[in-house]
Amino acid sequence: MTHGFKTKTFTLNDINIYTAEHGEGPLVIMVHGWPESWYSWRHQIKPIAELGYKVLAIDVRGYGQSSKPYAVEKYDMLSLVGDIIGIIKEENVENAILIGHDWGAPICWSAAALHPDKIKAVIGLSIPHARRGKISNIELWRQIYKDNFFYQTYFEKEGVVEEELERDIGESLRKIYYWISAEGHDAKVRTNFDKDSELLDGLIDPDPFPNWLTKEDLDFYINEFENSGFRGPINRYRNQDRDWETIPELSNLKIEVPSFFIGGGKDSVRKFIKGYDMYENPGKNCTNFFGKLIIEEAGHWVQQEAPKKTTDAIISFLEKLK
Repeated sequence: MTHGFKTKTFTLNDINIYTAEHGEGPLVIMVHGWPESWYSWRHQIKPIAELGYKVLAIDVRGYGQSSKPYAVEKYDMLSLVGDIIGIIKEENVENAILIGHDWGAPICWSAAALHPDKIKAVIGLSIPHARRGKISNIELWRQIYKDNFFYQTYFEKEGVVEEELERDIGESLRKIYYWISAEGHDAKVRTNFDKDSELLDGLIDPDPFPNWLTKEDLDFYINEFENSGFRGPINRYRNQDRDWETIPELSNLKIEVPSFFIGGGKDSVRKFIKGYDMYENPGKNCTNFFGKLIIEEAGHWVQQEAPKKTTDAIISFLEKLK
């Protein structure tokens, strides 16, 4: 048991995926983003399980107690989707409901698009479903931010950001979590524009940290990243060209299964492209879209910053499915 949950490790070919498990019933898989852990769902696991579901909150490969392969290509989208489909098969069930946040959302959206027979429904947090563009996302960022610092282009060179973030993992996580939280949004926290900056330059290490993340919570995350390091988590970003090349069908596939979107009103991710609001029409590539909830007071870490509203919205969607 950990934090009151049973744990289970799935062996999928050469990869082990660690999960926190609670409840019995139809399968719900929760998929976290960067830089987080199964623990980011700690407020949602029990309430959803109590509705009559079996909830598995996973450590994505590269994180926590899951496998951490070294090679960059081991973190491409097809591999991560394969982990989700592998868990569904190992559970010996027909399908699962997926809930994903940050990078976990594209993993869930892609699984639903590529394997609609295996996915009963999908909820995306913070990142709406987007079709494959004319160029990869990372190529878009290279063009938009060619003269300025942008974290995703900074992540491209292997070893550089890992060395920076691993100098002081506690400070790194506090700065990153605060940066795109509602409090960081209100404080106008920004990375430096100088192309030669590091990620943490210009970010604030708040003292005290906003109360949606306690010292115990931060200590848990720090311990996880002291054990795992940052290479596996950062490798997800290094596959965006590869994903664009290997999954051309995402140019046309829509999300056919029931879907729902939750975002934070103060999430800076929604305005990555100047003059464009990613949250304005998050269901435009979904054919059975149940709507959206924008939690205006929340930032990027929506299920942790606004746990009750996020949980209530998930429960409402699940009840409509029934």
